[in-house]
Amino acid sequence: MRAIILAAGRGKRMGDLTEKYPKAMLNLHGNPLIEWQMQAIRRAGITDTAIVKGYMGDVFSYKVNYFENTRWEQTNMLSTLMCADSWLSQHTCIVSYSDIIYTKEAVQALKNSLGDISITFDPNWLKLWEQRFDDPLSDAEIFKYENNILIDVGGKAKGLDEIQGQYMGLLKFTVDGWQKTKKFLQELSSGITDKMDMTALLKLMLKNNFKITVAAINSPWCEVDNINDYQLCQKIMHKNLFLPS
Repeated sequence: MRAIILAAGRGKRMGDLTEKYPKAMLNLHGNPLIEWQMQAIRRAGITDTAIVKGYMGDVFSYKVNYFENTRWEQTNMLSTLMCADSWLSQHTCIVSYSDIIYTKEAVQALKNSLGDISITFDPNWLKLWEQRFDDPLSDAEIFKYENNILIDVGGKAKGLDEIQGQYMGLLKFTVDGWQKTKKFLQELSSGITDKMDMTALLKLMLKNNFKITVAAINSPWCEVDNINDYQLCQKIMHKNLFLPS
């Protein structure tokens, strides 16, 4: 099993903080953001990792494998993922956003998931969202599942009853799962896939009868979507929740 970290974007919502570095290289509690992801991945027993770079890609100097999204300015997360097709087509891969922090337990949950396409989610999302937003429903999206199978994801929720958790940005594809996903993507126009984010893809796949398995995560995690998130994540990290036990 291998791991792929999607780190092609700049992170414009971070303002001047990403003028000289991609968001994945922002310092967070003594380490670049992406290093926390690589540590969690290694601690979960995965030794082969690749970074898909783009904006200011030369700053990445880790001794790992690299792919590059040369069209990072015109495309979104999905196009970045497709740059790693050679790995996804040959190996089961954990796929991680580069702006989230999590522990080895989250990676292990995906490793243990039996589905060809699996995602992690936080069933205790509300506590974190209440720290991020005055009104958690202003940002939280629909997330429904039954018997560990995703039923609906993405889109504005009308109430808490539509939210059984929140998608974290951590996925797994088996080779078979990726081949089916790639075939589906090839049937879409490039104009659609260039601008599509991962949540939109998951929602569209559900509409086309894909089976997506979910794995609940009860270990700490956080997302760095903007400067407020960055400051909150710093506070969470100071509690040493992400350090190995």
